[in-house]
Amino acid sequence: MGLGTVVVTGAAGSIGRVARRALRGEVGQLVLLDRVAIQQEAANEVVHTVDLRDAPAVEVALSGADAVLHLGGLPDEAPLPDLLEANVLGSHNVLEAARRTAVPRVVLASSNRVTGFYPTAHLTGPQDPVRPDGLYGVSKAAIEALGQLYADKFGLSVICLRIGSFEVTPTEPRHLATWLSPRDAVGFSRAALTCPLSTRFATVYAVSANTRRFWQLPAESELDYTPVDNAELYAAHITGADTPADPSAPQAGPYALPEFTLKHIRP
Repeated sequence: MGLGTVVVTGAAGSIGRVARRALRGEVGQLVLLDRVAIQQEAANEVVHTVDLRDAPAVEVALSGADAVLHLGGLPDEAPLPDLLEANVLGSHNVLEAARRTAVPRVVLASSNRVTGFYPTAHLTGPQDPVRPDGLYGVSKAAIEALGQLYADKFGLSVICLRIGSFEVTPTEPRHLATWLSPRDAVGFSRAALTCPLSTRFATVYAVSANTRRFWQLPAESELDYTPVDNAELYAAHITGADTPADPSAPQAGPYALPEFTLKHIRP
């Protein structure tokens, strides 16, 4: 599948900005959506200020697209009503707009936090049952379920990317396992946008080729991309990198602590 007209939601976000720069030279038209105003930077860009909770506006923006890279939503732990509205309802509106306007491919930004309670000694893959480390992880599990539904029931081709720790460089010990470099984020996004439409549904971990990673990389049958960066190259500059990881500790690290979620629950 080639790149024609591609919609990027959450285009003002950290991954959205990187994807925008990388993709605009490869597509016929790049349609950029965000709830904050963004400026057109290239002749083949079209920008829309859209709240993803506005289903009619989302449908208008997706009309005529060949694929959607859905990055919009709340990116971290928050009260559950906010996560359901921004992440789950917003994703439903994107999938429903894709169905109504016959967009064949939707790439959903999921998260490694869907499985954050597996221990670091466990090599976790998409076949493992979800074990979210918080309310944010729950919202992303729901998004994956919506993607599976729209693939099974309505014939969309949906790829879920369980995004790792997206940073310019790794800065803490956990990143030595979970880092997703900007270059690999673009590589996974491009591969998910262009893989054959015969791939009806797939969930893959978008993580760099870190020596210490505890997530499975996708097979070529799922997504034809092999990450190239490795957080281990930065280990010498990270305090605590030499401390052995507790094999029974949750992969989510501090995100798995009760207080990380309790502060978002009404007392």
